Amino acid sequence: MTHSNPASGSPDKEPATEAAQAEAAGANRATTMTAPKRPDEPRPSLGRLFLENLWAANTVTVTVLALLLAMLFGAVLIIVSDPEVLATYGYITARPADALNASWTVVSEAYANLFKGAVFDPDASGFSAAMGPISETLTYTAPLVFTGLSVALAFRGGLFNIGAQGQATMGVILAAVAGFALPLPPVVHLIVALIAGAIGGAVWGFIPGILKARTGAHEVINTIMLNYVAVYFLSWVIIQNGVQNPERADAISKPVDSSAQLPRLLGDDLRVHAGILLAVLATWFVAWLLNRSTLGFELRAVGANPDAARTAGISVTKTYVLVMAIAGLLAGLGGSQMVLGSTANALTPLVVAQIGFDGILVALLGRVKPWGVLLAALLFGALQAGGNRMQSYSGISLELVTVLQALIVIFIAAPALVKAIFQLRAARAARLQTSLAKGW
Repeated sequence: MTHSNPASGSPDKEPATEAAQAEAAGANRATTMTAPKRPDEPRPSLGRLFLENLWAANTVTVTVLALLLAMLFGAVLIIVSDPEVLATYGYITARPADALNASWTVVSEAYANLFKGAVFDPDASGFSAAMGPISETLTYTAPLVFTGLSVALAFRGGLFNIGAQGQATMGVILAAVAGFALPLPPVVHLIVALIAGAIGGAVWGFIPGILKARTGAHEVINTIMLNYVAVYFLSWVIIQNGVQNPERADAISKPVDSSAQLPRLLGDDLRVHAGILLAVLATWFVAWLLNRSTLGFELRAVGANPDAARTAGISVTKTYVLVMAIAGLLAGLGGSQMVLGSTANALTPLVVAQIGFDGILVALLGRVKPWGVLLAALLFGALQAGGNRMQSYSGISLELVTVLQALIVIFIAAPALVKAIFQLRAARAARLQTSLAKGW
């Protein structure tokens, strides 16, 4: 029942109806304020969140899975390279157990010897035998840390340093000459030899740096050419009077004096020396340089965008020169360890081996981050040390270790392939943060 309002002609609601509606609205508001909101999806547990983020497509996960893929492909190569195992696959349909057992035996034995030669041998007796594998790993690791840092530092500055091999070669030449030509006291002699090696590498890095800064010449071309110059210079300088060993007819220099040798850390029977401590110190220095210093900020700014850095008042020319000089200095220190450490004590045409080129792989595997480079160098050192035992005890070619290193780098350089193979998904960072904030 309604009543007409004489002024407006609109109907008026009865008071009872208005009171009922007001009461209902108040009840709804009270319910809305007191009742908790239900989440849109079920609340995940901490264990589930951990597993989801562990299996997410982050850098660490992709790197570990790349290593596993490389070892899997390496296992296939080990099987294919063994004629006896390969012969069992000729009758696999009749007796499949023979092929599977033979494959497992040869692969497990090869990787077991790789581990025993790089980390620890459970059957070893005595301190020297037990510590021998890790000693060899650290011996191979030390120079790779320096060349890896050299490549990584230049890369962070926007330059691709292919010349770590030549810079290490110049470092080993000057370090060796200072090591046998200067009659100095033990500690001073070692310091002078290390400084000489650092100067040799710094000069060889300064040349492509100044050419890049002043003329725009591409550093890749310049560093590759300087690699050849350094190698031929090493071959020439070894056979010169005063450098060549007078007691030898082949191309080998005089031995470095014991006063210029890096001290061994675990006794004379084990080859690991103080160079690994210098490598850790150099890693810390590069990390501090990149993240804490003004030069590091300028270096990263130039590497990210040279034009923007120049607009902001940063000298791109000075940065290019400094970064290449420091990169060369690091590679020179790595080269000097090849004669001042326990690897060799004299110059030969192959004294540097491939530490400069391996440094490129180490830098890529370490994601051009200082501490990542250290871990990558440790892995490559372990592969080198374990590969020697694998070749001796399992009959596996040492070149297979090089193939294994190449496979690791291939998978590291193709993260999309690794993600596709293992069906990785992106990390749910926002969901994790929200869940932890709510106390789930």
